[in-house]
Amino acid sequence: MAKRGSSIIKGIQASEVVELLNKAYADEWLAYYQYFIEAKVIKGIMKDAIFAELTQHANDELRHADMLANRIIQLGGTPLLHPQEWFTQSSCGYKEPQSFDVVAILKDSIQGEQCAISVYSSLADTFKDKDIIYYGQALMISQILADEVEHEEDLQDLHDDITEFVTQIKSTMG
Repeated sequence: MAKRGSSIIKGIQASEVVELLNKAYADEWLAYYQYFIEAKVIKGIMKDAIFAELTQHANDELRHADMLANRIIQLGGTPLLHPQEWFTQSSCGYKEPQSFDVVAILKDSIQGEQCAISVYSSLADTFKDKDIIYYGQALMISQILADEVEHEEDLQDLHDDITEFVTQIKSTMG
C-alpha cells in the first residue's frame, strides 16, 4: 500500500476499511450469482423483460465487486480469495430461489437490494470524512448505493406491473 495514499484515511484504520469492504465484496459476488441464476431459471409472464433486467443487475454487481477489490488492494489488503468466504463474510447472504415464478424471483431480488441499500448506507456513514478517496473523491460508495437504489426501483416497478396486470386479468375473468 502506498504510504501517502493510506495516510489520507482519518479516524479509521485501513485494516478496518479493508474488513468492511471485503464484507461488501462478498455481498456483491453473492448478488451477482443470485441475479445470474435467477435470470436462467425464471418462468412466467414477462420473463424476457425480467431476464434482461436481472442480467443487467448481475453485470452491475460484478462491476461493484471489481470496484471494491481495487480499493481493497489499494489499501494493502487482499480481496476474499475463496467463494466459501463470501458466505461467512456476507451481510446480505444468498437466498436460493425456491420458486422460479417471476413474482417470487422479483420479491427475493427486491429483498436483496433492500439489504444492499442498508449495507451501503451504513458504509457511507462509516467512511464519511474518513477516507476521502473512497467516499469523497471517487464516490464509489455513493455510486454503488445509487445503483442499488435504482435496482430496487426497477425490480419493484416490474413486480407492481405484473401483479397489477394479473389482478386486472382476474377481475375481467371473474
